[in-house]
Amino acid sequence: MIATRLSSTATVKKFVPLRMAPKTYVVVHGGAGTHSRNSEAEVKKALRLACTQALVSPAAGNSDSGSNLAMDLVEQAIASLEDSPLLNAGCGSNLTLAGTVECDAAIMDGNSADFGSVGAVSGIKNPIHLARLILEHARVPDSLGRIPPLTLVSSGAVEFAQFRNATDLLVPPESLVTPRASKTWEIWKARLEGTSSSPPTPGSFPAVEDEDENGDGNDMEMQDLHALQDTVGAVALSITSNSNSGSNCSIASGVSSGGILLKHPGRVGEAAVFGAGCWAQTPTSVEEHGSKRNHPRLGMACSEQANTSSARISRARSLMRLTTPILPLSFPWPRAPTRGEDGDMVEDENEDVDVHAILQRVLAEEFWIPNRSPSNPDPSAGVVLLTTEEDGEGEMTARLWCAFTTPSMAIAYASPGNPLGKALILRRPKSVESRPNDQPRIFVTGIAL
Repeated sequence: MIATRLSSTATVKKFVPLRMAPKTYVVVHGGAGTHSRNSEAEVKKALRLACTQALVSPAAGNSDSGSNLAMDLVEQAIASLEDSPLLNAGCGSNLTLAGTVECDAAIMDGNSADFGSVGAVSGIKNPIHLARLILEHARVPDSLGRIPPLTLVSSGAVEFAQFRNATDLLVPPESLVTPRASKTWEIWKARLEGTSSSPPTPGSFPAVEDEDENGDGNDMEMQDLHALQDTVGAVALSITSNSNSGSNCSIASGVSSGGILLKHPGRVGEAAVFGAGCWAQTPTSVEEHGSKRNHPRLGMACSEQANTSSARISRARSLMRLTTPILPLSFPWPRAPTRGEDGDMVEDENEDVDVHAILQRVLAEEFWIPNRSPSNPDPSAGVVLLTTEEDGEGEMTARLWCAFTTPSMAIAYASPGNPLGKALILRRPKSVESRPNDQPRIFVTGIAL
């Protein structure tokens, strides 16, 4: 199905929540990188609008199951982000070496583990809609028993949209190129053509104008190439209460990206790869070796600049450890420390998993350290996680976790406590920024929803 999209003229003031009962959460991120303070207000507005547009969308309002609701919220939120020229997804994406827009996008249903994605696709206004269409197509048994695609790329993805009569997704490829993207491309293309065979060194990058919120370009900031690779994504969670079975949860996640600047045409980025750009796992009770302590089930949307294939593989493996209910039995999950009989701090097997420590460990040991190199001395990554747990009365609650290795990360969320949406530009504190260059500068924070 193709979910109905709202006009970009929708405003927060007219927002009337259709689906905030009993508990619905939607979280979006605009990428981990370097976010200008001049454009902070506009970026936050775009992120907050993505949350509210998702909640008022007809598709979300007409969902016939919790699973579809979470999927619809993710799809609509990311579509809104793709429509914003401020972000590296859809309209306004980074341009390829040929000066064209080619996008990657993926969406995953945590209830069924169904997945759909597109890669290196051009001329599609909202790649996330096409990824959802591929996911739904794979759910229908084939008359000949053929295995349906999970990922389609380039012209094959466009032909699939035409085959499914989704012609409203098709737009002239040049319509997705914005003036700012063109200007940035011209600067870096000239730089590329003027470089020698030796790789650039940090600090040798040219300046890229960063217009202020009035768009007059009077205020400028220095941005290097590594600040221009943002990915956008979303996670949605729906919790319903049942007197017989307690709380039931459904969760979904998705991601969308224009990819790296000056990429070779046809390059498929991690946003289209299963298990790399997004993951969703429905909350379930998983007992560890007969104990009654349950691991939290996690839904996740991720943004990172992966400069090597090993970065993508490492991240996918790490996040699957976090979200797959079998692997926690053997994975060394950090636990909240308690004081033992001798007064020493020890890990309590009956305490909750320490998500903060997990994120620190994964980003440091399985991403930053193995991918650091002279040409990339500070690997960039950002993760958004939703965790669920039961309170003392058996009710499900949600918590948002954000972790990133970059100077900043842009997020927004809507929840029962903030139905109109709240947007934040998270920035690393001075205590993290002041760490030596040979140590990962990772910032992790949790937000109670």
